[in-house]
Amino acid sequence: MAADKRASVHWEGAGKTGKGQISTETGALKSYPYGFKSRFEDDRTGTNPEEILGAAHAGCLTMALAFALEGAGFTATRIDTQAAVRLAKDGPGFKIDRIQLELEAVIPGIDEAKFQELAAGAKAGCPLSKALASVPEITLKATLKS
Repeated sequence: MAADKRASVHWEGAGKTGKGQISTETGALKSYPYGFKSRFEDDRTGTNPEEILGAAHAGCLTMALAFALEGAGFTATRIDTQAAVRLAKDGPGFKIDRIQLELEAVIPGIDEAKFQELAAGAKAGCPLSKALASVPEITLKATLKS
């Protein structure tokens, strides 16, 4: 099963002073603002590509772990995942040089070793981890809570 998921961007103006809007086909983002200040400064009134990438990666990892747990006979009570995507200077431009993933999970009946094995497998197997293989550092800190 293959499915195209779509998003679009509308931009007006120059790089530093222009403004853009990001939309997704589901409407989760609909003409959501972004620009230089929300990407490179601390303007919280808009989003940026790295924030969206982090949310997508956290979502992908979380779902991959839920499926891995189900396949091993476990069901999570909860999984909470965060991603931090770092945009670093790279010559005249920028690059994503690190993604830090952190998840906490409550999973009845699982031991620490099996949890870590399944979490690492979910990170390696999640489609976004595969797509982001050129990022030099992708880390996962997985914590099993009781």
